[in-house]
Amino acid sequence: MILGAARDIVEQCGVARFVFTDFPLGNPCGRPYDAAMQRAIVGLGLDVLEHARWPRTTVQSPFAWGDDEWRRNYMYVGPENVDLLRRAGERRRARQAERKERGLARTD
Repeated sequence: MILGAARDIVEQCGVARFVFTDFPLGNPCGRPYDAAMQRAIVGLGLDVLEHARWPRTTVQSPFAWGDDEWRRNYMYVGPENVDLLRRAGERRRARQAERKERGLARTD
Protein backbone atom coordinates (compact mmCIF):
# COMPACT_ATOMS: atom_id res chain seq x y z
CA MET A 1 0.00 0.00 0.00
CA ILE A 2 1.39 3.35 -1.06
CA LEU A 3 0.53 6.80 0.30
CA GLY A 4 1.62 9.36 -2.22
CA ALA A 5 1.22 12.07 -4.78
CA ALA A 6 2.24 11.97 -8.47
CA ARG A 7 -0.76 9.83 -9.30
CA ASP A 8 0.20 9.23 -12.92
CA ILE A 9 3.63 7.87 -11.99
CA VAL A 10 2.46 5.66 -9.13
CA GLU A 11 -0.43 4.18 -11.10
CA GLN A 12 1.86 3.52 -14.08
CA CYS A 13 4.03 1.42 -11.75
CA GLY A 14 1.02 -0.78 -11.06
CA VAL A 15 1.05 -0.71 -7.27
CA ALA A 16 -1.53 -2.91 -5.59
CA ARG A 17 -3.11 -0.32 -3.29
CA PHE A 18 -2.66 3.46 -3.53
CA VAL A 19 -4.02 6.37 -1.50
CA PHE A 20 -3.55 9.50 -3.59
CA THR A 21 -3.26 12.87 -1.90
CA ASP A 22 -3.19 15.88 -4.20
CA PHE A 23 -0.48 17.58 -2.15
CA PRO A 24 3.01 18.85 -2.92
CA LEU A 25 5.55 16.08 -3.42
CA GLY A 26 7.09 14.95 -0.16
CA ASN A 27 3.89 15.48 1.82
CA PRO A 28 1.76 12.38 1.14
CA CYS A 29 0.41 12.24 4.70
CA GLY A 30 -0.59 15.88 4.97
CA ARG A 31 0.65 19.28 6.01
CA PRO A 32 3.61 19.44 8.38
CA TYR A 33 2.55 19.51 12.04
CA ASP A 34 -1.09 18.72 11.20
CA ALA A 35 -1.21 15.53 13.26
CA ALA A 36 -4.98 15.09 12.91
CA MET A 37 -4.80 15.16 9.10
CA GLN A 38 -1.78 12.86 9.10
CA ARG A 39 -3.51 10.32 11.35
CA ALA A 40 -6.62 10.41 9.18
CA ILE A 41 -4.65 9.83 5.96
CA VAL A 42 -2.66 6.96 7.48
CA GLY A 43 -5.95 5.54 8.80
CA LEU A 44 -7.41 5.78 5.29
CA GLY A 45 -4.38 3.88 4.02
CA LEU A 46 -4.88 1.13 6.57
CA ASP A 47 -8.58 0.92 5.61
CA VAL A 48 -7.62 0.57 1.94
CA LEU A 49 -5.09 -2.10 2.84
CA GLU A 50 -7.72 -4.03 4.77
CA HIS A 51 -10.73 -3.61 2.48
CA ALA A 52 -9.52 -3.22 -1.12
CA ARG A 53 -10.52 -6.33 -3.01
CA TRP A 54 -8.94 -5.71 -6.40
CA PRO A 55 -5.38 -5.12 -7.53
CA ARG A 56 -4.37 -1.63 -8.62
CA THR A 57 -6.92 0.01 -6.34
CA THR A 58 -6.57 3.80 -6.07
CA VAL A 59 -8.43 5.83 -3.46
CA GLN A 60 -8.47 9.64 -3.58
CA SER A 61 -7.88 11.26 -0.20
CA PRO A 62 -10.70 13.69 0.68
CA PHE A 63 -8.28 16.25 2.13
CA ALA A 64 -7.20 19.54 0.57
CA TRP A 65 -3.87 21.23 1.17
CA GLY A 66 -5.57 24.55 1.75
CA ASP A 67 -4.73 27.09 -0.89
CA ASP A 68 -3.25 26.20 -4.26
CA GLU A 69 -0.28 28.56 -3.96
CA TRP A 70 2.06 25.56 -4.01
CA ARG A 71 0.84 24.68 -7.54
CA ARG A 72 1.87 28.08 -8.90
CA ASN A 73 5.29 27.85 -7.24
CA TYR A 74 6.07 24.16 -7.81
CA MET A 75 9.21 23.88 -9.94
CA TYR A 76 8.93 27.56 -10.95
CA VAL A 77 12.06 29.01 -12.51
CA GLY A 78 12.04 32.68 -13.36
CA PRO A 79 14.34 35.67 -13.57
CA GLU A 80 14.09 36.32 -9.83
CA ASN A 81 15.25 32.84 -8.74
CA VAL A 82 17.29 31.41 -11.61
CA ASP A 83 20.67 32.38 -10.11
CA LEU A 84 19.74 31.00 -6.70
CA LEU A 85 18.62 27.70 -8.25
CA ARG A 86 21.74 27.52 -10.41
CA ARG A 87 24.00 27.94 -7.37
CA ALA A 88 22.03 25.33 -5.42
CA GLY A 89 22.44 22.88 -8.31
CA GLU A 90 26.15 23.58 -8.50
CA ARG A 91 26.53 22.91 -4.75
CA ARG A 92 24.57 19.67 -5.05
CA ARG A 93 26.67 18.47 -7.98
CA ALA A 94 29.88 19.33 -6.09
CA ARG A 95 28.69 17.32 -3.07
CA GLN A 96 27.80 14.39 -5.32
CA ALA A 97 31.21 14.48 -7.03
CA GLU A 98 32.97 14.59 -3.66
CA ARG A 99 30.96 11.64 -2.36
CA LYS A 100 31.63 9.69 -5.55
CA GLU A 101 35.36 10.31 -5.23
CA ARG A 102 35.24 9.01 -1.65
CA GLY A 103 33.25 5.95 -2.78
CA LEU A 104 30.14 6.88 -0.82
CA ALA A 105 26.57 6.25 -1.91
CA ARG A 106 24.45 9.05 -3.30
CA THR A 107 22.29 10.72 -0.64
CA ASP A 108 20.74 13.75 -2.36
